[in-house]
Amino acid sequence: MDNSIYAALSRQSGLMQEMQTVANNMANVSTTGFRREGVIFSEYVSALGGDEPSLSMAYANGRNINMSEGPLSATGGTLDFAIEGDGFFMVETPQGNQLTRAGSFLRSPEGELVTPDGYRVLDTGGSPIFLPSDQGQIAMAEDGTLSAKGAPVAQIGLYLPDDPNSLSLQAGTRFTTSGGTVPAENARVLQGFVEQSNVDPVAEISRMVEVQRAYELGQNFLDREDERIRSVISTLK
Repeated sequence: MDNSIYAALSRQSGLMQEMQTVANNMANVSTTGFRREGVIFSEYVSALGGDEPSLSMAYANGRNINMSEGPLSATGGTLDFAIEGDGFFMVETPQGNQLTRAGSFLRSPEGELVTPDGYRVLDTGGSPIFLPSDQGQIAMAEDGTLSAKGAPVAQIGLYLPDDPNSLSLQAGTRFTTSGGTVPAENARVLQGFVEQSNVDPVAEISRMVEVQRAYELGQNFLDREDERIRSVISTLK
């Protein structure tokens, strides 16, 4: 196969991945705590030997997570929490502890603070949070301290990854980190609010149009190359 076709196909493959990422961003524009993703393109250069020029191909082999804060939405819910500043809640999952900014929580039948998926939310010591059901309404201070009837019952944990670049999206709004975590000392929590998605739908639609046009240009090039090769083969017969 001609080297130009290899290069064009690698570009088309990356554009398809970017289109899928943009579509996923659009699908989660109303998802609480969602973080916009982008595709990182890299260049692969290979020596062909002899007097042949090098072959350059594009690869979409990385993801970029936009960690800018999304707008806050007032819900009035007792167990709806939003983080202002850098930080994440930590939840316990079967795949290990994971980080999230989605703060719409529930009280489980056992009295534990859990996500809508049933995963337990952890405190500053990495332990599940128990909320007594017979102590009235739960209140939260800005440092994450939960109290009932004025008496502290737990402090919800706020964490940061040691290396922000180690974050990896696992599912929906949950992330893992390949390194450790540290307390988020400068973050504060607001009760009765949730953080919305940080996806800008107008920007995503614009990017979708750009990717589609770039893909169409690549497809036109491949079609012309196919016609050229067929013409050469037909002439040589």
